[in-house]
Amino acid sequence: MLYDALVAESCRNDSLDDVRSAALDRVRWLVDLLEGQRTEFRRFTGHEHRRSRAAGAATQAGIDARLAACADEEGRAAVLCLMMATRFDNTNWWQYDAEIEPLISRVRGWTPDEVAVMLLRATEYAMGYRFAHALELVLNAADQLDADGRRAVTPWLRHTHTELMGTTVEARLRTSLVQRLRALLASVDEAHIPEGIIPADAPWAAPLRDRAKASPTPELANFVRHLVSLSGPRPTQRWRKTCLKLADAASARDVVADVLRSLAGDEVLCSAGSGAHTGWIHGDHHYHYVVHQHDGDLARGVVWAAALTGGPAAVRHLGALALRTGGQGTGVIEDLKLAGAAVNALAETDDPASLEALWRLRSRITHRALRKQLDTALVTAAGKQGITAGQLIERGVPDHGLAPDGSLEREVGGHRVRVAIEDAATVRLTFTRPHGGTTRTAPAAVKDSFPDELKELKALAKEVRGTLSAERARVEALMSAGREWPYDEWCRYYRDHPVTGVLVRGLIWEFHNAGDADGEWRAVAPMAEPPGEPERVRLWHPIRASADEIRAWRERLVAERLRQPFKQAFREIYLLTPAEEATGVYSNRFAAHIVHYPQLYALFKERDWQANFLGRHDGGYDGTARAEFGDGDWRACFHHEPAADDDGVYAPEHAATDQVRFERRDGRRWREAPLAEVPPLVFSEAMRDVDLFVGVTSIAADPDWTDRGEDRHAAYWRTTTFGALTASAEVRREALERILPRLKIAGRCSLDGRFLVVRGDLTTYRIHLGSANILMQPDDAYLCIVPSRGKGTGKVFLPFEDDRLSLILSKAFLLAADTEITDETIVRQIKRGAR
Repeated sequence: MLYDALVAESCRNDSLDDVRSAALDRVRWLVDLLEGQRTEFRRFTGHEHRRSRAAGAATQAGIDARLAACADEEGRAAVLCLMMATRFDNTNWWQYDAEIEPLISRVRGWTPDEVAVMLLRATEYAMGYRFAHALELVLNAADQLDADGRRAVTPWLRHTHTELMGTTVEARLRTSLVQRLRALLASVDEAHIPEGIIPADAPWAAPLRDRAKASPTPELANFVRHLVSLSGPRPTQRWRKTCLKLADAASARDVVADVLRSLAGDEVLCSAGSGAHTGWIHGDHHYHYVVHQHDGDLARGVVWAAALTGGPAAVRHLGALALRTGGQGTGVIEDLKLAGAAVNALAETDDPASLEALWRLRSRITHRALRKQLDTALVTAAGKQGITAGQLIERGVPDHGLAPDGSLEREVGGHRVRVAIEDAATVRLTFTRPHGGTTRTAPAAVKDSFPDELKELKALAKEVRGTLSAERARVEALMSAGREWPYDEWCRYYRDHPVTGVLVRGLIWEFHNAGDADGEWRAVAPMAEPPGEPERVRLWHPIRASADEIRAWRERLVAERLRQPFKQAFREIYLLTPAEEATGVYSNRFAAHIVHYPQLYALFKERDWQANFLGRHDGGYDGTARAEFGDGDWRACFHHEPAADDDGVYAPEHAATDQVRFERRDGRRWREAPLAEVPPLVFSEAMRDVDLFVGVTSIAADPDWTDRGEDRHAAYWRTTTFGALTASAEVRREALERILPRLKIAGRCSLDGRFLVVRGDLTTYRIHLGSANILMQPDDAYLCIVPSRGKGTGKVFLPFEDDRLSLILSKAFLLAADTEITDETIVRQIKRGAR
């Protein structure tokens, strides 16, 4: 019988046995009704469905009617009976939430023992979400207890809190329940910190744990409870003010500083012993992490408390923690909430060092959500200093302790070690021996006797490389911004900066002199001093220059062998066409191309475009890549889709390109804008990126494509691979006009429309300036030469970096001496085509 089973289960040999048995005796009628309901269910399971539904409804109506008529004492007994009769495990599915909830909210007079029985019973429910829901109901009864009642039930409240901290429950519901339990416990003992708030096995929590054990005070308990009340990445102003007040009351500034230091650099935890999934991870698989998911609120609270109370001293540890939990290759799994808290706290420290820390993070963190938080943090920090986000970024570029010429030297064991930026892409570590002689490899004496110093210098060189790469991308992005700088500000943060200056001094800049009434801007060559008394500075862009001026600059760079950090004088220009004026809001200039999709997606990320991944999943049937231009005021949208419906393939091998559209920022929203309203700088720079995407990834640039036979995209390949030149290919042609006369094969080369013609000894070749593919005379037979994966020798001077131009020149040198070619696959093609 159900009654006997419940009586047996109610005997726990504890102080609550009498309460349970008295409740069962008081509502024996309810036990009989429940037993009858279960008997009917088992009798009709799978048979006579209509009859079972009718019988069950009648029984349930009887139960509901009797419960509704219960007075307080009987109602409380009914709740205890229903909770004991409830099973939330794998042996039984009976549950009575619908009956318990209205009873608990209606009846009054709960005793501490009755609440204790319900708390203990709720913690026995096997399923976390059932436990949470039952606990939510029980806490409604606990809230009715007076001070003495809460004090009497404290042991069970603490037990419940410990169980809740170790149970996986929906985050929103868990937060609410934890707060309610802690409020009840605090009302009884303000100095008590419930078990589980401070993790018992986490190394990072040791300073706080030791303080709580050695000096438990109401002030410290209030402070800890305040810390765990933070559930988001940024606290409210009220939370911050209260945090400062409570930290001082508890004398806890040094404690949170120690905890932050430990979070940033001390020992991490392993899932093999204390992970969230320890119970079901099989084999040797394990992972390392900094903070357990149940302790995230406390850790974030500590981060903000340390930032608010520690000021400048906290900056280094906040940056290290953000990188540790949000960067790649750190050896621990990501904790985006904790990393986001550290990033946002950095913006609130009011210390110049935080700018350098944020900038370093911006160059090393790639996660999209964290990058957004970094941008927000930079804007926040800029606003606090009364400057724009752009000014803040340029002022926060770290100099790494380098001298103005971009170098740093140290004495290590009698050797002079030099870290130096040699050009826009190279940071070199060199060693000079005591008696002379330089090497790029660390001498054995340095390796063996000074490993820590060597490791530090190598890490510095790596950091400088990262900053140099990030600065190159940032300065190039200014090509679409049209920004101007006061001359002295530009000198300080650009020309004279040890890292940025290496890039800046290789570019063309325009200067406006004080007192010039005509408003004329004068362009100055790289490395040259501006004339007169410059007042304003801006980055030169060919779209604002005349054709003659552009030609003159290009000729000068080649003649003086000035290599720019990125294409500037030879930069492609994209102007609005009549067809685009007709379409109004979109451009089809780069539509209908077939591209290698994995290569395209990788190029999106390399150029800092955000795009969804195409594939056979929700949201993957069409793609849009987006990037911001014009200092973030404009956004370009490049649409693309799978080139074919390949059944059974998760991600497409090829994609088809579509429209390019533009949007203008409107507060926090983006509004589509007509092409005619897009600033010329923004339009040109965005279309240049799209041209790059298509030109690099198009199958027309794939020399192996001709071997695919009658492929469905073969017609596109044949049409495009030797078709009209794009803007980037036209720039390539103009560069070759200046480079070819200076080459030793100049007598064998000429330009003919879209081709570089190379005269070999066996035949004559035509290299397409767009795809770099080759045709052989006399009948334009195709010659397939697959480039090697390694980089070229770089013997030919190029005024800018262009892999396609380097490839064309390497093929030209090869074919000009075609009798010396040893690759049999190339020789056979040439002999066959030259017949």
